[in-house]
Amino acid sequence: MRLVGINIPDNKKIKVSLAYIYGVGLSNAGDILKSTGIKPDKMTKDLDQSEVAKLQAEIDKNYRVEGVLRQTIKQNVERLKEIKAYRGYRHMYKLPVRGQRTKTNSRTVRGNVRKTAGSGRRKVDLK
Repeated sequence: MRLVGINIPDNKKIKVSLAYIYGVGLSNAGDILKSTGIKPDKMTKDLDQSEVAKLQAEIDKNYRVEGVLRQTIKQNVERLKEIKAYRGYRHMYKLPVRGQRTKTNSRTVRGNVRKTAGSGRRKVDLK
C-alpha cells in the first residue's frame, strides 16, 4: 500500500506500518489513528479505500513528513552554518553537535580515525 508516496508494509499492524514514513513515529502514528478513528491493531492489508483516504488527508493536513521535513531540517542546518552558530560550526566540521565527548567515542562522526600507534596494524603471522 502507498501512503504519502511511501510503500508501507501490508503484513504489519497499521500503527507500526505508519512509522515507516519519515517523520511519523509510533507516538504520532497513534495520534493519527485516534483522530481518524481507525483501530491501531488493524492490519494494513485490511484497510479499505475510505480509511486510506482518511489517513492520507490527516497526514497531509497536520504533519510535515518525507521531503518537506527533510528540506526543513536541511534549511535549519544551513541557517545555523550561515549565522556561524556553535552548532553550525559543529555541523561544518562534521563533529558531534549535541554535546557528546570527542576525546573518545566519536569515531563514526570523525570517520573512524585511529591515531594510536599499532591500533590499525595487521597481526603478523608467527613462523
